[in-house]
Amino acid sequence: MTRKERFAHILSWFRDNVPAPETELSYSDPFGLLVAVILSAQCTDRRVNMVTPALLERFPTPEAMASASFEELFPYVKSVSYPNSKTRHLIDMASMLVADFGSQVPSDIDALMTLPGVGRKTANVIASIVYDKPVIAVDTHVFRVSHRTGLSDGKTPEAVERDLERHIPVEDRARSHHWLILHGRYICTARSPKCQSCGLAPWCRYFGQK
Repeated sequence: MTRKERFAHILSWFRDNVPAPETELSYSDPFGLLVAVILSAQCTDRRVNMVTPALLERFPTPEAMASASFEELFPYVKSVSYPNSKTRHLIDMASMLVADFGSQVPSDIDALMTLPGVGRKTANVIASIVYDKPVIAVDTHVFRVSHRTGLSDGKTPEAVERDLERHIPVEDRARSHHWLILHGRYICTARSPKCQSCGLAPWCRYFGQK
């Protein structure tokens, strides 16, 4: 099976079986999603969703968060991973939004990546979900699923991203991130992947080699 054929079959299965995937992070506006995605680094969406309601009720805008002290904000995020650095990132990110972007979350990938706590994956998530940009964020789940299925052999997240965007039509890219991350989270898990119940098994390189 060629890689082109593999992509065609897998994307067709996702279109038929998961037509409208969505992020599992709870948010009500672009700023709220940006906060949630920063907090989600190496942390579960479930935990982040437990933290953000109180955090964003107390600091609902970039201005409010930018004016917070470390001691004021830290208690709201202390239960997530790396709370010290994430507290600083949130305050600095909000300050930059106010100072450089008129308190608006930018849509440009490079502009997003200038914000503290925002790497390429986070920038792509925001651009894809909020602004429907045809980009694919590659996290550990997307990386793992892409390798196992044979969609990519890229050695880095950026290389996998290039492979995915090379083969996935523009109209499918925004939701492909959700397809792959949710598949990795619940089916193609890091340990003991559920191959026998996986709809992608007929076209999966890993399953074919078992």
